[in-house]
Amino acid sequence: MDENKMEAEVEIYTLQDEDGNELEFELIGTCEKNGTKYFAMIPAGENEGEGEFCEYVILKSVVEDGEESLVSVEDDDEFDDIADYFDDLFAGDIDYDAGK
Repeated sequence: MDENKMEAEVEIYTLQDEDGNELEFELIGTCEKNGTKYFAMIPAGENEGEGEFCEYVILKSVVEDGEESLVSVEDDDEFDDIADYFDDLFAGDIDYDAGK
């Protein structure tokens, strides 16, 4: 029974936007490419009970002065590359034929 509970657990991150507001995000995927770790997240609670996968944000890990921060991906080519990876990853998680 504990195994099922562990599978249902989600990782929630409290992030601060540019205006200083704290927002909660649920981690839905990670990847590492070219030595950088990327995180795909959705606003916490957005995916509950909808049966559909909602839009997600991509952040990357940056270490400054020994502290890790998650920041937006500013470079368009870098963003597109990582977004393609996550889109492919999540495409396998969505059951388009749920009515089989």
